[in-house]
Amino acid sequence: MTIDLHAMTPLLQVFDMPTSLKFYCEVLGFEIVQTDSNTEAPNHNWVWLRQNDIDLMLNTAYEYDKRPPQPDQRRVATHNDIGLFIAAPDVDAVYAHLLACGIQVQPPQVAPYGMKQLYVRDPDGFGLCFQWKANA
Repeated sequence: MTIDLHAMTPLLQVFDMPTSLKFYCEVLGFEIVQTDSNTEAPNHNWVWLRQNDIDLMLNTAYEYDKRPPQPDQRRVATHNDIGLFIAAPDVDAVYAHLLACGIQVQPPQVAPYGMKQLYVRDPDGFGLCFQWKANA
């Protein structure tokens, strides 16, 4: 027997919600679907975002009023182990858009398995890969 699954919504622990919201909403075009009800924008502790068919939740690693001045580097080091692969039919357009937004990013490359890929890190160091099958 197989189970019927349809979607997945990752939850990322972020250090500074306003910085993360600026990146995901202003740069990548996500919209806020829902937030926690006990905080005021942009200092939410939890946010549910959506861009087309992509859902993503962000949660602060620390409650807003208890956040230390700097991220714990031991905790942030594990962010290198996270990779979100996002389908993007025009990887070159994503590259141009990120550059126009002041994001430092290397040009897309075609992987040996035929996917054109553009890698970038979000403000917390989580890896994002925008990819699409390369043209033959």
